[in-house]
Amino acid sequence: MDKNAIKKFAIWARKELIARVTQRAYLYDVDGEQELDEEQKEVNGRLLSAVERRQRRTLVNRVKEKGFESVMDEAAYTWFNRFAALRYMEVNGVLPTRVRVFTDNEGAFQPQILTECLTMDNLEGLNKEIVFALKEQDATDELYKYLLITQCNALGTILPAMFEQIEDYTELLLPDNLLRQGSVIEQMVTSIPEDDWRDAVQIIGWLYQYYNSEPKDAVFAALKKNVKVSKENIPAATQLFTPDWIIRYMVENSLGRIWIEHKEAEGLMHNGTFSYDGTQTLNGTSSEEASSQYEKDFAQRMDWKYYLPVSLS
Repeated sequence: MDKNAIKKFAIWARKELIARVTQRAYLYDVDGEQELDEEQKEVNGRLLSAVERRQRRTLVNRVKEKGFESVMDEAAYTWFNRFAALRYMEVNGVLPTRVRVFTDNEGAFQPQILTECLTMDNLEGLNKEIVFALKEQDATDELYKYLLITQCNALGTILPAMFEQIEDYTELLLPDNLLRQGSVIEQMVTSIPEDDWRDAVQIIGWLYQYYNSEPKDAVFAALKKNVKVSKENIPAATQLFTPDWIIRYMVENSLGRIWIEHKEAEGLMHNGTFSYDGTQTLNGTSSEEASSQYEKDFAQRMDWKYYLPVSLS
């Protein structure tokens, strides 16, 4: 796994996404400097549709509640998480539609979903009339955003924690020009080797940690200056990714040891051919030695790489 590439992408993507969702907010005359009118019906001389008015109203209320920067951070992080999850799912072939969202079957940055959207019958919520109309208008970027949102909402039925129904303002802030060279999606596809997405699910954890690395550094820098950490910044400093090997070490030497002790108490050896009661000897070998060897054999058979047999006294 190329962690340097993952780190470089995640740190850059955070800044890029915040900038892009902020641009979208400005497009709808929403910022953190002026008094916001949630019932505004037009921006920059353009009349908003009923859907846009509803989405903007939700965004304005959210900004009033949590603050502009906080909402921009939240929206950027939401889309980062979803992009990463979709990429992992498409590379590992677990998208229910079996249609790639970011690449073609050869791994090139040419979303398969764009070429197959008119023939897809297994994407929940897909409106073929909308797809056809956008294709007729040659509105490829808008079509892609529509397909992306539809795919995310469809996954909400099976992965609600990750793909909860997209809120109005989050959809409104989905960045533009996602198909251009240099977009967050294009960089995710081209800068991180596809094989890294197949290296278990831990790539999601590394992306999370690196995405939050600069906020974490800022929190610790503030602490050195005796600045109190606000509740909004606590996650950046405390929610760290635990690598796979640490989890395996902890599980193998806790639950794994209990499991081995349980099997020993039953008098069962790993091959089922002999047993001992804790006092007898086995072929001239003390039962303590036999027990230690049994632990090693069992751990090897279970492919436990981090199990530590109890040392003989």
